[in-house]
Formats: sequence, C-alpha cells, structure tokens
Amino acid sequence: MRLTRDRLTAILMILPSLVLLGVFVYGFIGRTAYVSLTDWGQNPAQALALNPVISFIGLENYQSLFTSALDSRFRQDLVNTFFFTLFFLLGCLAIGLTLAILLDRRVKGEGFFRTVFLFPMALAFIVTGTIWRWMLQPQGGVNVLPTLIGLPRLQFRWLTSREQVWQFNWQNLPVILGVGVGVILLWLTVLSFRRGRRGRGTVMAVLTAVAAIWTATGARSVEILSYPEPHGFNLALVGIIIAAVWQMSGYTMALYLAGLRGISDDLREAARVDGASELQLFRHVIFPLLGPISLSAVIILGHISLKIFDLIFAMAGPDNIRTSVPALSMYLRAFRANQFAEGAAIAVVLLLMVGAVIIPYLWTQLRGEVRR
Repeated sequence: MRLTRDRLTAILMILPSLVLLGVFVYGFIGRTAYVSLTDWGQNPAQALALNPVISFIGLENYQSLFTSALDSRFRQDLVNTFFFTLFFLLGCLAIGLTLAILLDRRVKGEGFFRTVFLFPMALAFIVTGTIWRWMLQPQGGVNVLPTLIGLPRLQFRWLTSREQVWQFNWQNLPVILGVGVGVILLWLTVLSFRRGRRGRGTVMAVLTAVAAIWTATGARSVEILSYPEPHGFNLALVGIIIAAVWQMSGYTMALYLAGLRGISDDLREAARVDGASELQLFRHVIFPLLGPISLSAVIILGHISLKIFDLIFAMAGPDNIRTSVPALSMYLRAFRANQFAEGAAIAVVLLLMVGAVIIPYLWTQLRGEVRR
C-alpha cells in the first residue's frame, strides 16, 4: 500500500486518538487483568502502600469467587444479574413493541405520546433511581394507590423483601450449564438443517450429543461446593426491574416504530390481498422484518443490564445483598475494602459477560459490511 500525502495526514490525525485509546482503555484493561492474578489487597498493610509488595497467584481469585464460602454474595450477584437481565429485556421489548404498534396506527397526538414515552430515557439512572425509591417506600407511594379506590394498602416491601423464589442449588451449576448449552446447540442444529446447511447442522448435532453425554455423566461428578448453597430470584429486585423497564421501554419503542415505518404499505397490502389476516400479517411479514431491530435492542439493553450500577445504588444502596450485582461488589471490594485483586477479578468476569453479548453482534455487523 502506497503512503500518499493524504493517507499520511489521515494517519497523523487519528494517531493521538489511537494512542489515548490504547493506553487508557486497552492498557487499563490489561493492567486490571494482571492485578486480578495477584494478591494485592490481601495484606491490609500493603494495600495502600506507595510501593506495595504483591505476588502473582494465578487464578486463585477467580476460583475463590466461584467456590469459596466467603464469596456467596458474588454468586448471588450473578444470579441477580441473570434474572434482572431476563425480565428487563422481556419488559422493554414487550412494552416497546406494543407502544410502537399502537403509534404506528397514526393515532391523533402521536408526537405528544412519542415525546412522553421517550422522555424517561433522557434521565440519568441515578435520577430515575431516586424518583422510584421515593415511589416504592413501604409506607407510601405505590403501596397506597389501592386506597384511592377503597382497597387495603399493599404491604409489599419493594426494595427490602427477603423472599426468594425459583431457588436452585449452586452445586448443580455444571448440570444446569450443560442443559443450557445443549438446548442452544440443539436449536442451532435444527436451524442449520432448516436452512439447508447440512455440514454445519451435522457438526452442531455432534456437539449437542457431546454436551448431552457430558451433562449426564461428567457434570454430575464436578463438585463446586462441599455443601448446598441455594440461590434464586430475590423479589426485592422487582421494584428495580420496574424502574429500569420504565426508563428504557421508550427506547425500544423508538427502534420498533422506525422499523415499522420502514415496512412499505405495498408489502402489507400484498399480504392482505393474498388472504392474510392481521395476526398472520404480523406473524409472517412484520415480525420477521423486525428481527434485526430486536437483535440490536437485545444487544444494547443486554450490555446495559449486565453493567448496571447507578440505578441499584440509588434505589437500594450498595450494602443491600438482596439487590446486589457484580458491579456493586466490585466497587465495594476495590474502593471500600481495598481488596484490589478481588475487585479486579470481578471486573474481568463482568468484562467477559459484556463481551459475550457484544462480540457476536460486532462480528455479525462486520461480516454484513464486508458482504456489502
């Protein structure tokens, strides 16, 4: 490739940004990954020393997070993140799609309603959390709404409930993961064969069989903990999920509304002329065309939910174990307890979780651009 004057100018223009990005993003990520492999913070006398004496201990911090009796909070954090992400995504997609379908019918005052539904997205999560914390107080707010129509007041403790449902034993985690991976591989197998990709389908079928065999045999012999440790969905998260859905459902509404407006009327009329009912029109025409928008919404909302911090901090505080998530535990360990290595290990786990959501999306987008 020839280095022309214009090309050299372009390189010089973006070079400062590349250097800053390399140092302050990827350099710090590398530094955090290295710190997670040390014992920095285990000795309180060395934690804040000017030149702390730290030792390389490998993956001990990660092993402790998933198997130590002292780190049960982190494991509950992961469970909280799973349920928060699941219900946050379902709520935002369902409400956003419903609002978009209603507005797509050219209702009177559409601009007003669109602004009202989008307005919560303009607020910071810390503001949303403060507002909803007031509304979910046990002695007022939402709990007294039924009294307006003569019904008794609600007694639900939105942010402090200790009730837990859908419990499972952490010892069974290998089996649960094996079943989950097997279901995903089976789905990919069926999808590959339906699309006529027999080679890929055969590979997926073999992997599905391997996952099933390992789940039935090897997974049961993996001993993570020597004692039962139940985890489940804390009902104290319900109020936080409602607040998060309230804030971000307007965003999904805007995405779906743009997608619906991009579907031509000719296509809809052609489907109706062919005898499709309104339900069949949505099922076979509109919903498949909205698939890429749904995927984008899932990716964006998914990475927001995985690294959620400020909303929970404002609503329930950092010390409420029932509503804690990995980002809160990382903050407490690194910046309150000065256990920098353990905090860095949680940060790396969080980065891997976000990467697992973002990287497939970026890979798909890049492949699409190359094909174009």
